[in-house]
Amino acid sequence: MVRMDREEEDLAVSFERDEWKPVADMEGERNRYRQYAQGTFKKDKRVNIRMSGRDLNAIKKRALEEGLPYQTLMASVLHKYADGRLVEKRD
Repeated sequence: MVRMDREEEDLAVSFERDEWKPVADMEGERNRYRQYAQGTFKKDKRVNIRMSGRDLNAIKKRALEEGLPYQTLMASVLHKYADGRLVEKRD
C-alpha cells in the first residue's frame, strides 16, 4: 500500500466526492497556459517589490487555483498589463 501525504489525501477525498469538473475546451486551456509560459520564458531582468503579506497570500492562493507557480502568475499579470490586455473593471 502506498502512503499518501496530507495533500495527496485531500486530493483523493476531493476526487471521491466528485468535486472535480472536466475542462470543456482542453486544447484551448493548453494554449492559454502555453501563452502564459511563453510570456515568461525570457527572464532577463530582475525586479524586487515590497507588498503586503495579505496581497502575497492572496496571489499565492489564486496561483494555486490556476495551477501555476505564483511568480509565473505575477509575471503574467504584469505582462498583460504592459501589453494593454489587462484593464480596470468598471462597476
